[in-house]
Amino acid sequence: MIEDGKIFIGGSGKPEYLTLKLANRHGLVTGATGTGKTVTLQILAEGFSAAGVPVFCADIKGDLSGIAEAGTPKDFLQKRADEIGLGADYPLEACPTVFWDLFGEQGHPIRTTISDMGPLLLARLMNLNDVQEGVLNIAFRIADEDGLLLLDLKDLRAMLAHVAERASEISALYGNVAPASIGAIQRALLVLEQQGADHFFGETALDIADLMRTTRDGRGVVSVLAADKLINNPRLYATFLLWLLSELFEELPEVGDPEQPRLVFFFDEAHLLFDEAPKALVDKVEQVVKLIRSKGVGVYFVTQNPLDVPESVLAQLGNRIQHALRAYTPREQKAVRVAAETFRPNPAFNAFEVITQLGVGEALVSVLEGKGVPSMVERTLIRPPASRLGPLAPAERQAIMAASPVGAIYDREIDRESAFEMLSAAATAKLEQANAPPAGGFLGGLIGSIFGTAPTQGKRTTMTTGQRMARDVTRTVVNQVAGKVAADVGKRMAGSVGSSVGRAVVRGVLGSLLRR
Repeated sequence: MIEDGKIFIGGSGKPEYLTLKLANRHGLVTGATGTGKTVTLQILAEGFSAAGVPVFCADIKGDLSGIAEAGTPKDFLQKRADEIGLGADYPLEACPTVFWDLFGEQGHPIRTTISDMGPLLLARLMNLNDVQEGVLNIAFRIADEDGLLLLDLKDLRAMLAHVAERASEISALYGNVAPASIGAIQRALLVLEQQGADHFFGETALDIADLMRTTRDGRGVVSVLAADKLINNPRLYATFLLWLLSELFEELPEVGDPEQPRLVFFFDEAHLLFDEAPKALVDKVEQVVKLIRSKGVGVYFVTQNPLDVPESVLAQLGNRIQHALRAYTPREQKAVRVAAETFRPNPAFNAFEVITQLGVGEALVSVLEGKGVPSMVERTLIRPPASRLGPLAPAERQAIMAASPVGAIYDREIDRESAFEMLSAAATAKLEQANAPPAGGFLGGLIGSIFGTAPTQGKRTTMTTGQRMARDVTRTVVNQVAGKVAADVGKRMAGSVGSSVGRAVVRGVLGSLLRR
């Protein structure tokens, strides 16, 4: 479905194409439920993959998983193919696919570290207020200063406890660290764990390069995120996708306007990104969308209503496919009006009226052409997909995962030494030091008192030559016996206790003798 650097979208009486060179100028796919948005996303992903462009998309309902298998002939699909001039032999083929899942159930686990997520997105994820976000920033700052790695949720929890313990000292340097704020963040962490977010934080962390794979025959790999469970936690879903966009923006080099995108990113249910989002977060999205195209990444928002996307972001989306909208309420009528007004008018029809009359699989299409100027809007019948329409069976999904090139990398979880282990070790050492008996132990003092070798309180004693000789002989014999006893008791106690605590007790009891 690729022709002269263009992706075939469908027919409007003439072929409608999306130009690959302008595909990184982003896009918008909108329409009411059941009007064909998912199929449009699927055929676009197929086109990019065939052109050698990797794709990342979220699969909200499970329907997109069918892209991994070749389609099967169906009468209604063949009829559509005939209507737009594809003929009876339009290709049926699968796309190379990798399945991902934040929970590791229907795909390879996607993980990142607490440090990589950063305090801004974490605060958004936990719905913290400004004061609590400030305390979280302080915790990150202290972790950096003390060389403490924040990898997973237990690291962050240990770090917050550490900050609480040093609250008075830290407050003097960075501002007030209130116990109430620490407690609120800890409770938010507990909620995240209960929602399954602990699967997302840790290692092996996702390498962005693994989302930008191509096959040996030059096709782009389609990364499909299983999101049917994730969508039940919309805040985690939106934060994850925004983190992914930010990572792409931070890691990829500038490439200007390449002949085709390096990666295309489909953001389904896009309204979740902006619902109740603070202005700082919306500004960040706008910045990333505006600048990431120079990294060769195209971002396509998929949502029901164009009003779901802020105007500042909407203005960055040059390629648009509008499926049917309903216009029963004042808000719906406003959405239709906004959608119609964003298209370059076509004198052949009234876009406002047509939007409410479109059938399933039909859309108004306007894409960038020439020097980035939008094409005149056309009423278009979207082409049928070449891959399977509908979800895979569980066994088919598992077979694809078993043959995946990234399974060996991400299916194994790693838990290396980080803030939790380092702070726990420091606390244990401090406790052992506090509980250790005085140097020398009771045995040395007992022997000294028996043989007159205990230290005196500043007094000098006078001995005869015979007394000194008896003392020296006795001390030699006692030291030899005590050394043997100490070694024997030490071995037995260390063997029976078998831990650092046991060895500490032995050192305390036999301290002075062992040192001699």
